[in-house]
Amino acid sequence: MGTDRIGIGRASRRGRGRARRRRVAVGLLAAVLLLTGCASMPGSGPVQEVQVTPRQEGESQVLVYGVPPEEGMLPQQIVQGFLEAVTSDDVNFDTARQYLTPERAGEWDPFARTTVLAEGPLPSSPGRDPARVELTGDRLATVDETHVYSPEEGTYRATFGLRRVDGEWRIDALPDGLVMGEPDFRRIYRSVDTFHYANLGSEQQRVAEGGDVLVPDPVYVRRRIDPVGDTVRALLDGPGAWYGPVVESGFPEGTSLADEPPSIDDSGALSVRLDGVPADWPRERCERMAVQLLHTVQEVASLELTEARVLSAGGSRLCAVSRSEVPEPGSLDGDVARAYFLDEENRLVSVVEDGTAVRPVSGALGSVEAELRSAAVSRDGDTAAGVSLDGARLHVASLARGGAESDLVLESTSTGEDAGLSAPSWDGLGDLWVADRGPSGSRLLRLDGGSGEARTVPVTGLGPDERIESLRVASDGVRIALLISDGDGLTTLQIGRIERADGEGAGESEGPVVVNALRTVAPQLEDVTAASWAGDSRLVVVGRPSDGVPQLQYVLTDGSSSNAPAIPGPYDVTGVAAAEDESLPLLAETGEDVAQLREDAQWKLITNTGTGSAPVYPG
Repeated sequence: MGTDRIGIGRASRRGRGRARRRRVAVGLLAAVLLLTGCASMPGSGPVQEVQVTPRQEGESQVLVYGVPPEEGMLPQQIVQGFLEAVTSDDVNFDTARQYLTPERAGEWDPFARTTVLAEGPLPSSPGRDPARVELTGDRLATVDETHVYSPEEGTYRATFGLRRVDGEWRIDALPDGLVMGEPDFRRIYRSVDTFHYANLGSEQQRVAEGGDVLVPDPVYVRRRIDPVGDTVRALLDGPGAWYGPVVESGFPEGTSLADEPPSIDDSGALSVRLDGVPADWPRERCERMAVQLLHTVQEVASLELTEARVLSAGGSRLCAVSRSEVPEPGSLDGDVARAYFLDEENRLVSVVEDGTAVRPVSGALGSVEAELRSAAVSRDGDTAAGVSLDGARLHVASLARGGAESDLVLESTSTGEDAGLSAPSWDGLGDLWVADRGPSGSRLLRLDGGSGEARTVPVTGLGPDERIESLRVASDGVRIALLISDGDGLTTLQIGRIERADGEGAGESEGPVVVNALRTVAPQLEDVTAASWAGDSRLVVVGRPSDGVPQLQYVLTDGSSSNAPAIPGPYDVTGVAAAEDESLPLLAETGEDVAQLREDAQWKLITNTGTGSAPVYPG
C-alpha cells in the first residue's frame, strides 16, 4: 500500500476551518481506502495471521502536501498560500518555494529558525502598496537551527515584499525560517531527547562509572519526514548552548552521517554509518557513541531497540552495544522506587508494595518524636533527611533498623510556616540540598554526603526581590528545579544548570559549585505551587494560568508544553511527587490526605485513616 497525500492550501483558508478541512479530508481518504483501497477483504476462506512490520514513529500513511500557486493570485493570497505550504510535509519545501521569485527561492533558508505563534500568522496589506504584506501574531517561542526550543513571548511582525514575475505576483523579500501557529507546530514537530554525558568536574571521581551518566537535551524534529535521521543529526551536532557547560559528547568533532541513512532491522538493531570517526578511535570511546545513539534513537523508534551498531562510511562495523549492557540515563546513586510521606503524627512513613498501606520507616525519622514538616530520602534508600515543624532544624538519619539516632546537620535563624528551611532534596552524588528562607531572601545550601558542612551555592540571575521557596535536584546531578517567588507573591518554576569546578576552588567557603542560567520552565503558568521531576526531561507541576484555576500538568524542561494528556486530578492539590521512573504512580497531597493516581486514571487515597502530607519519591 502506498503513501497517501493530501493537498493543503488555497489562500482563502484560515485557522480552525483549515484544520477542520484537513481532518475531514483524512477521514474521507481513510474511508475510501477501506472501501476501494490497496487491499480487499475476502468473503470466505480460512483465518490467517498477518505479520505487520512496525512503523517508525511519525511514519504516517497520510502525508500533507502544499498546493502550488494559481494564476492571478493577489499578493495577500500569495503570502497566505506560502504560509499554508510551509506547514506541509515537503522534505525541502519545494512547493513553498514556488511562491517565491526564482532568485529568492534559491536563497531562502527554511531551516534557519521556526517561530511559533499562538495562532496562525495574520497577513495584511498596510497602506496602499500591494507589493508589501505584513504578518502579525502573538509569539510563543522560537526553535533555532540546532532544533532547540526557547520560550519567547512577545509580538511577532514581519514584512513580505513581492514583485511580478511573468505577470504573476511572487515573494521577493522575506525572513529566513518558518512561522506557524502552535497547532500546526504540534502536528508537524515532536520533542525528542538527545543524550550526552554529564560533566561533573572535580566530583566525577566520586561516582563509579560517572562518565556513563546520561543527561537528556530535548530538541524538536519533524514527525513524518525523517525522524530517525534528523534525530541522529541533532545528536551529532552536540549539546545545545544551555547544556554545553555541563555535558559532553562521545562523538569526535566533525562526525556526520554518511550517505546511507540509519536503519533499524526487525530485531530492533540500529545501524548508523558515520563519516569523520578516526580509524584509530579507541573501542571504548566508540561504545560511548553507541550508547548515546541507542538511548537517543529509542525516542523515535516504534519498537524497543536491542542493539546499536556504529559503522564506518563504507559499512564496516566499528563497535556495537546491546541494551543489556547500557545503563539507564540519569541514575547516579541508586534506584529505589518506594514512595514516602508524612503521616498524621508528622513522622516519615513508606508506602508498602501494593500501595494500600503504609508503615513508619526504621530509625529516628519514623518515630513519633520526629515531628517533621518535610522530608527527603536518598536515592539509594539508606538515609533520610527531615525538617522540623517550625522549619528551624534539618536532621539526617539512617533508615537501617537500629538506627535510632538522628544528626542535627543544619539550623536556620528564621522560622515559621513560609520561612525557615525548605523541603530538602538529594542529588545523584549523595549530597543534600536545601534552601534557607528568610524575610530578606534565601540561600541555597549543599551538604556533602548529607552530613558535611553546609556550603552556600551561588545562584546566578536570582533577583534581589526573589526567593527560593523549594527545590528538586535531578538524578543526573547537573540540573536543579527551583520554585522562585517574586516580590508580588507569585511563584515561577525555573531550572538551573549545576556547574562544578574542575578542581580549583574546592577549598573555598562557598565551594566549587554554582547554579547558572536560570530559565522559566512553565511560562504559561502565572503561579506554580509544587513541582517534581517526572522523567528524563519532564516535570509535573501544580500551577495556575493567568486566566484559570490551579491544575495538574506535565511540562518539558525546555519550556514547551508536554504532549502528554491532561492529568485528571482533584481541584485542591497542594503538593505532588513523581518518580523519574514513569511507570510508578503519581502522588498528590490533597486537603489533608495523600492520594495516588492508579492505572485506571482514578485517584485513590493511600490510607483511609488519619492524614498525610509532603509525599516524595527518593531524590
